[in-house]
Amino acid sequence: MEIKEVTTIDEWNSLFTQAGSPSFHQSWEWADVQKQLGYDTVHLGLYDDDKLVMGALVIKIRSKRGHFLFVPHGPIFAIATDKLQYDLSDADIKAVKRYMKVFHQYLKDLAQREKFWFIRISPIFSNSDKHAALMKSFGYRTSPIYMHAETMWAVDITPTEEDILKEMRKTTRYLIRKAEKLEIEVHKKNDISGLDTFWDLYKETYTRENFTPFPKSYVGAEFSAFDKTQNASFFFGEIPPKSAQEGRSGILAGSLVLFTKSTGFYHQGASIHTTYPVPYYLQWQAMLDAKRRGCTYYNFYGIYKPGRTPKAWKGLTLFKQGFGGFEIDYLPTQDYIISPLYYFSYLVDTYLAKKRGI
Repeated sequence: MEIKEVTTIDEWNSLFTQAGSPSFHQSWEWADVQKQLGYDTVHLGLYDDDKLVMGALVIKIRSKRGHFLFVPHGPIFAIATDKLQYDLSDADIKAVKRYMKVFHQYLKDLAQREKFWFIRISPIFSNSDKHAALMKSFGYRTSPIYMHAETMWAVDITPTEEDILKEMRKTTRYLIRKAEKLEIEVHKKNDISGLDTFWDLYKETYTRENFTPFPKSYVGAEFSAFDKTQNASFFFGEIPPKSAQEGRSGILAGSLVLFTKSTGFYHQGASIHTTYPVPYYLQWQAMLDAKRRGCTYYNFYGIYKPGRTPKAWKGLTLFKQGFGGFEIDYLPTQDYIISPLYYFSYLVDTYLAKKRGI
């Protein structure tokens, strides 16, 4: 077995699709996002008899909080995920352990050569003892902080529209029906001009909720990278002009949805407090859009998990779970120490976790 850089999108997407395209954080487009943000990236592939059996997008992060190699929601294998995560069989565990041994040694050598302090992996293994033991066998430990969502909520959107609605919480279904009667409209925008509209809503949201926002450049990088492959859309929900409130344009909610072949991901959202059920109808229309694209799932992204996410997520979690569906619970983010300087990052991350209300 040997590790080489995967240099073509077609070869990468072949593996990504075989794995079930479970997370946009391992997509070819996500590397483009990171490059726009100033990070070096590499798509590594593990080949067994010239067959690509494992891959990982690796991001080289050098920041004030630490220097580390980061694998976001990876690695991925030539093994299909089940409901967007790996729940490995005993046979697959044996194969994956062989692959991970080679991959880990490669990352370790790279980190030492380029003077990174540690390796951080956010795996998409289900949160189970067998997967924890797998990572521990290579010397990994649980990170003090999450990098990307570790516990998420998703809906299978392959049933009929009526059957999807039946699985929702009664209140959620009622509010969607009410939105239809109120003639609330949802518009999709597939060009960068949607960023300014979204940002106006986002500013109101993070000011009201008092959370640290993503920079506008970050949201713009997400949209532009995924838009190149027609895998990004802004959605805006608005009330009819006759009902517009106090001079507002009528747009009361917005979202940025990113797509893989299997899934639509609700990754960025913003809204203005209102008695109108605009956010519910916006999500319903985004789900239907993903369904029309042929997606299997709609992923609402992060939800509250005690000890790993902020308590402030509880309200948003209740909203997301109202649409029916299932929980995805990944193994917590894993760290491998290369240098004693890791402990500086550990202290910073522990402080940040407390500041976030975890």
